[in-house]
Amino acid sequence: MKSSLKRFRVMAIVSGVMSLLLWFVYMPVKYLFDLPDLHSSIVWIPMVHGYLYPIYILTALQFSVKARWPLMKMLGLLLAGTLPVASLIAERRVVRRYS
Repeated sequence: MKSSLKRFRVMAIVSGVMSLLLWFVYMPVKYLFDLPDLHSSIVWIPMVHGYLYPIYILTALQFSVKARWPLMKMLGLLLAGTLPVASLIAERRVVRRYS
């Protein structure tokens, strides 16, 4: 249980930071500002986020199965990765309860 908690914690933080970068750096530069040079230098953000988010889903699923959570609580943890700050809040609540 400790190892799955640690994996979930790392992936929740990384996924949360990447989501923040995606929503508040990449999206404004792409859609609000007309800065092609800056856009070309941050084009890696959605690609990295796209690779890391499924890993977050798998680690959250693994942790919630090991913790024997009900389906709705499990879905809440999985969906927490979709909002920029929700995975960070979920990580804090899970760590506070299970460590």
